[in-house]
Amino acid sequence: MESMVIFHRCRSLAATDAFYIQQLGLTLWHTQPGCHIYDSGYGYLGFVEAADFELPAYSCISFNCTDCAEVDRLYEKFKGMKGITAPRRHPQFAVYSFFIQDPDGYTVEFQKIVKEGEQ
Repeated sequence: MESMVIFHRCRSLAATDAFYIQQLGLTLWHTQPGCHIYDSGYGYLGFVEAADFELPAYSCISFNCTDCAEVDRLYEKFKGMKGITAPRRHPQFAVYSFFIQDPDGYTVEFQKIVKEGEQ
């Protein structure tokens, strides 16, 4: 295997481009009619424009950060974005993260998975 792409539906590729390219800084890796694939540098995220778009009951697009300080830096950068939550350590999982929403309402998480012995 060479890589992986996770696909989601969206209402508008233009709005999706504005969010994932202009705001988050991902690179547009591949396009074809009705479909854009973004490169995070660590995997691919694809969106297919759909007239019958319906947000799934649950979906979370998580980006892994190098450390908790990077989570905090990104939180400061994205402050004021739709659906933002303050960074916190989660009691159920060994994760420090915050969440925002993309234009279609998908939950987007920036996280540091805290392994045993890390802070």
